[in-house]
Amino acid sequence: MSGGKETPRQKMIGMMYLVLTALLALNVSKEILNAFVIVENGLNSTNQNFDGKNGTLYSKFEKAMAEDKAKTEPWYNKAKIVKQKSADLCKIIDDIRSELYMHVQKLPTKAEADTFKLAKLDSKDNYDIPTHIMLGEKPEEPGPETSAMKLKNAIIQYRKEVIDLVPAKEKPFLKIGLSTDDVYSFSDEKKVHWEYNNFDHTTMAADMCIFAALKNDVKNTESDIVGVLLKEIDAANFKFDKVVAKVVAPTSYITLGEEYTADIFIAAYSSTSNPKIQIGDVDTASKTMRGTPIDVPVEAGLGKYTVRSSSEGTQNFSGIINLKAPDGTIAPYTFSSSYTVARPAFAVSPTKMNVFYIGVPNPVDISAAGAAPANVVATLSGAGNIANKGQGHYEVTVTSGSECAVNVSIKDPKSGTTKSMGLPAKFRIRKVPSPSAKFAGVVGDGAVTLGELNAASGLFADLSDFVFDLKFPVTAWTVSMSVNGLFQDQSTKGPMATPAMKELMKKAKKGSKVLIEGVHVQAPDGDRKIAGCNIKIK
Repeated sequence: MSGGKETPRQKMIGMMYLVLTALLALNVSKEILNAFVIVENGLNSTNQNFDGKNGTLYSKFEKAMAEDKAKTEPWYNKAKIVKQKSADLCKIIDDIRSELYMHVQKLPTKAEADTFKLAKLDSKDNYDIPTHIMLGEKPEEPGPETSAMKLKNAIIQYRKEVIDLVPAKEKPFLKIGLSTDDVYSFSDEKKVHWEYNNFDHTTMAADMCIFAALKNDVKNTESDIVGVLLKEIDAANFKFDKVVAKVVAPTSYITLGEEYTADIFIAAYSSTSNPKIQIGDVDTASKTMRGTPIDVPVEAGLGKYTVRSSSEGTQNFSGIINLKAPDGTIAPYTFSSSYTVARPAFAVSPTKMNVFYIGVPNPVDISAAGAAPANVVATLSGAGNIANKGQGHYEVTVTSGSECAVNVSIKDPKSGTTKSMGLPAKFRIRKVPSPSAKFAGVVGDGAVTLGELNAASGLFADLSDFVFDLKFPVTAWTVSMSVNGLFQDQSTKGPMATPAMKELMKKAKKGSKVLIEGVHVQAPDGDRKIAGCNIKIK
């Protein structure tokens, strides 16, 4: 982004983008993936705003051409070059975007890919195809033919060419983004290339946000360069027609104990003239301060207001910016804003149940607001253990008891210290329900024909409508029935009926009752006896 000229909405979108791209390589939840759609829509809206802003700049150039062509034409020609080069770079970005959509969504034509929307993408979390297209077979050293390298080279060339159009005296004051420098990766613990840092194992949803943000930077750069060129015609001709007070904060939501930071400034501020900024009780009628106000430090026209949170809830503040007007008088501008302070919070979301079952791995997703999954530390209080499966996914295995708790804390990657995220999340512990014995299609009581009885090969345990797909091998059972007034039975180990059992059941007649009893199965928590079957021959 270009420094100092973004609206509060643009800064908020940029901050959301930075937070979400911290999760680029993760197999994230549907809610987070959908959040990328919101961010991309916001960035696209900002791009449209830039188009309108840049259109206004070009209109001013055309007006200046009509008034004084000789004076304006050299700068106007440079502005047209910037416009064309910006459009060319945005087309490169759009072409790569369309290529990814064609491969991931399997769209038949480029025309469909050009107009495709992220919200309609079936595989927002797909990262294999984007990584291969952007970085090739060697992500850490992508070849010159890969899309990421082509994009990087195009950005480097664009940045150099448009800056070269600016007068030398103005270049030190430019704050152009689009940096393609190597960056330090905390996950890899080393410096990595720009293209690897941005596109290695990033999801489709994240890639679309990156492309939208790059276009944002291009259009912002176009705006800054064209603005400088326009100023060179006659800086005195272009004045701000409205001055308003602004309060811009990276976030208005913080946890208890954290610092709230906000930039407070006049929108049309000057980097060489520092206004006086005060926080306190404002008399809006007279635009003066009551009582003893707090002076806000000001540097290069920007005031930095910092206050440590001490209580929960919405915190309101107001103040006055006193700006020196061109005639030497002091013009006061009042402002007010607020931020929200909340206690540290975390989320433990069972992915299949609202209890933990003994003897089986219970999957849970654990996340903490504002923390990367790698910095989340989860422990289990109770009989059992919790295993980190990576990227926010865990498995809890419990062995006994009636209740356990999951404790969550955040580790600071720099200092190594941890901070608890509050009270633990409690879960009930339950045994896996017992299955039902099933013989000849009968569960519990039922009637079968002689043919169905004799066709049954063995006894099986069936557990329907349970959150886990568990198997309960039958380890022992007995078949009993009355033959000519005498009660006979046959037993076996394992699920299959023995020849002796089959011979016994062949003696059944219509109206006979066959009992399946003494059934034992192997449950997750060990051997378990379950109810048998009462079968009547029809």
